[in-house]
Amino acid sequence: MTARAAAIRINARAGVVISMAAFLGVVAFFWPFLVAPGKFGSNYAPPLIFGVLLVVVLCVVVSEIAEGGIDSKALAMLGVLSAVNAAVRPLGAGTAGIETVFFILVLAGRVYGPGFGFTLGCTSLFASALITGGVGPWMPYQMFGCAFVGMLAGFLPKAAGRREVALLAVYGSLSGYLFGFLLNLSFWPFSLDPNSSIAYLPGLPFTEQFHRYLAFDLTTSLGWDTGRAVTNFVCICLAGPAVLTVFRRAARKARFQAPIRFAPRP
Repeated sequence: MTARAAAIRINARAGVVISMAAFLGVVAFFWPFLVAPGKFGSNYAPPLIFGVLLVVVLCVVVSEIAEGGIDSKALAMLGVLSAVNAAVRPLGAGTAGIETVFFILVLAGRVYGPGFGFTLGCTSLFASALITGGVGPWMPYQMFGCAFVGMLAGFLPKAAGRREVALLAVYGSLSGYLFGFLLNLSFWPFSLDPNSSIAYLPGLPFTEQFHRYLAFDLTTSLGWDTGRAVTNFVCICLAGPAVLTVFRRAARKARFQAPIRFAPRP
């Protein structure tokens, strides 16, 4: 059994902040089932307001994680992997749902822990948005979704060898569908004619509203999400063993969170 190397330690206060951020993230994504768009004064206010809140919450969470336990070696690793993710993401360009950013995020979260996975998800998407010109009201939702994909990878049960690669491949595939499911919620109320049978209609019971959204998600993005899920599965199966070995070797060399001792002068 391979031990995990927590590159970023999450203390109790950071854990509370992350839990609160998770709650706000659920509200930000699932607001169409809770609030009618007109309640905020305009149809486009809710995603903008929640987007700003998500940016603030992500900054608070990252600052709490950094204060709790991130050293220069973990920060250097975070910068390198964020740059790698930002560089490889345009290779897929999102064509047919092909996303090359998730498999590195899943593997890094697995090896370096949930705190590192959460932070890497934020920084990777932010850097990629700056490089590709993808800055917009959707960016906070993408950052938040990727942050939790990386964090949950760090909480997966222990496994080794082929079982570990299979576990990560299945998780990567499921996270591809989950990411698309959540991201669609941020714009679904404004993307269709209200007369459509899969459009958002304020005031409907939750079950009927959710049925409409499921039909919308399956109709408009199932193929796209499948492309993302297949890409994650294939990349982790093919490159997972080698990348896990490299990450773990780097963790052993870096000795994250090792106490610093100064030897007395001779």
